[in-house]
Parts: sequence; structure tokens; C-alpha cells
Amino acid sequence: MSETQQAATSVQPKSNGKRKRMMTLLVIVILIAAVAYGLYYFLDARFYEDTDDAYVNGNVVQITPQVTGTVVAVNADDTQTVKEGDPIVMLDGADARIALQQAEATLAQTVRQVRGIFVDDNQYQAQVALRQSDLSKAQDDLRRRMQVAQTGAVSQEEISHARDAVNAAQASLDAAEQQLASNRALTANTTIATHPNVMAAAAKVRDAYLAYARNTLPAPVTGYVAKRSVQVGQRVSPGTPLMAIVPLNAVWVDANFKEVQLKHMRIGQPVEMTADVYGSSVTYHGKVVGFSAGTGSAFSLLPAQNATGNWIKVVQRLPVRISLDPQELAKHPLRIGLSMQVDVNIKQDGGQLGEAPNTVYSTNVFDKYGDQADAEIARIIVENAGSSAGLQQQKSAANSASHG
Repeated sequence: MSETQQAATSVQPKSNGKRKRMMTLLVIVILIAAVAYGLYYFLDARFYEDTDDAYVNGNVVQITPQVTGTVVAVNADDTQTVKEGDPIVMLDGADARIALQQAEATLAQTVRQVRGIFVDDNQYQAQVALRQSDLSKAQDDLRRRMQVAQTGAVSQEEISHARDAVNAAQASLDAAEQQLASNRALTANTTIATHPNVMAAAAKVRDAYLAYARNTLPAPVTGYVAKRSVQVGQRVSPGTPLMAIVPLNAVWVDANFKEVQLKHMRIGQPVEMTADVYGSSVTYHGKVVGFSAGTGSAFSLLPAQNATGNWIKVVQRLPVRISLDPQELAKHPLRIGLSMQVDVNIKQDGGQLGEAPNTVYSTNVFDKYGDQADAEIARIIVENAGSSAGLQQQKSAANSASHG
């Protein structure tokens, strides 16, 4: 045997032993990693469900006119912010202003007419008193003549005339009482402000005022302007979309989880999220607030027709609504449509259906129109109801406006 063969023979056992040690070490590392992952999964990872099929969603408030008109001003543009109540679109209100003036004039005339009806009560009551006096006088004349009729001092013809005078006075009294009752039927249990004629005219004023006020379109909510399509000079009709306002302080996340991930997912479970726009350095915290009533394919424009027989099973996804922390949202604003990474902690138990909190959306920017109309109606009634009656009508109209 040569020296080279002896050296190769001596090196081979050493290399085999080193390889065995490396393989043993690798197996040990793999076992440790497997055990560590198993412990991690059973102690923590199995209590989380995540998805990257999630997007920011929010309310898109459409601005549409309630009356027909020509646009004379647009006070906001895309990407700009508007506050609740700000006038953002103005329509030409010349025709509505004329209709309002006509309705106000009609109301003023009606108030004066009804005021005359109330005054007629006193006139008819005075007529009744006058006719009662005439009747009493005629009865006294007839009584005196009847007392001296036996002496022959009074002729039967004169007595007959006196009796006719009593009958005529009684008929006049009856007519005056009927006129008084007829007029009181028009004013019973009412004031000038609550008279049916005045209320009908006031309703027309309120309708005309609302039509005039609706030529100004206020912002229903505070938010960012988007999808502006309205232009100055454009003729618009009720329901025409002019622009949209997006309140970014009230957005949420719609996360589309696979159906196999929903077994232990419940309303109220905590959620951690990251947005692609900020990266992993910004973490959002929220809660599961509801589950969609159906999968995305069920509500699609062309839903799958599995009953046709040409069926291939596809894992479905169900939209899950997740709320966001308002303070975190204020520090790091999100926009509708941005991608999100969602991780839900499913340790907490709860329900899926019937436990979602109800959300109410409302605005009061249109309430002032009714209040302003009531104030205008009260002013017209006071100005036309007379000085003494005016204060009473003003109080009544103010009370009805506050309680209405």
C-alpha cells in the first residue's frame, strides 16, 4: 500500500464522523424548530386568523337637489374639505322667491279676513242686543195698549199693529241671533293664528319657503369632496348626483375571510391591522362589529349558478366589518379603498348574528328651514292681526313653532 492510499484511508473515517455530527445537529435543530412551532401554534397562533384581502370602506354621501333649478355657484371642489351646514351648491331662486312672496301676500290677506270675522262677532252681538231692545219696547207698547183696550181709548187696529210690531221685532231678533251663531261657528275654539283659513295659507307659505330655501344645498356632513360633476350654469333636477362628501373620520375595514376561517370568529373580538400606505410601523386596533349576510359572489351582478351542473367548488369569502379606533384614525388618516392587513384574535367567544350594534346616521342641517319658515309665518300673522291680538297670536305661533 502506498503512502497516498494510507492517507486517504485515515481521512475517510474523520470526514464520515464529521458528516454524522452535522446531520445529527441538523436533525436536532429541525426537531427543536418543529417543537417550538408546535408550541407556538397551540399556545398562540391558532387563536388568530389573518388576511390581506381587506380594504378601507366608508360612507359616500351623495349631494342631490330637491328642486329643479340652474346652478349659479359651486363652493367646493374635489379633495377639498367642507363642514356640516356649509352651502356648497347654489341654484337660481328667482322663481321660488316670487312664489314665496305671493304665498306671503295671500297669508297676510287671509289673516286680515279672519280678523274681520272675529270683529263681526262683536257687531252681530250688538245687533242682537239692539233687536232685544226693540222687542222689549214693542212688547211694552202692546202691554200698555192691552191694559186700556177695555176703556175704548185704543182701537183694535192699533192693538193689531202693536202685536205685528212685536212679531216683527221677534223675527228681527231671531235673524240677528242666527247671524251671530253663524259667525261664531267660523271662530269657535280658534284664534287668528289657529283658524283653518290661516293655517291653510300658512302651509302654502311654508311650502313656498322650503322650495326657496332648497335652492341652497348645504353639506349634510363634514368631510372631503369627491366625484364632483356639477358645473355652473347646469340645469339640474331632483335626484341628480352633483358631488359626494366622504367623512373620513368614520371609515371602517371590510375584511374578506375564507369560509374556513370563520368557525371561531365572533362579534367583539379584537383586531390588529396595518395599512400598506403606512407599512408595518403603524398598527391600527379595532373590533369585529358585524358579518355580511352573504358572500361576495352571492351579491355579485352575475351570481354563480351552481345548479346548472357545471360546478367547480371555489372557496368563498365572507366580508367581515371591522371598526377602527378614532384616535388612531385621526393620527394616521385612511382613504376609502386602501389595502389593509388584518389579524383577528379569536380567543374571545360571542355571537355572529343578531348582536351587531345598530348604527344611526342623521343630519340636522335641514331642520333650520322649518324653523325659519315658522318664524316668517309668525311675523306675518303678528303684523296683520292687529296690535292687541298681535301679541296673543305671536305667543301662540311661537309656542306652536317650538313644539312643532
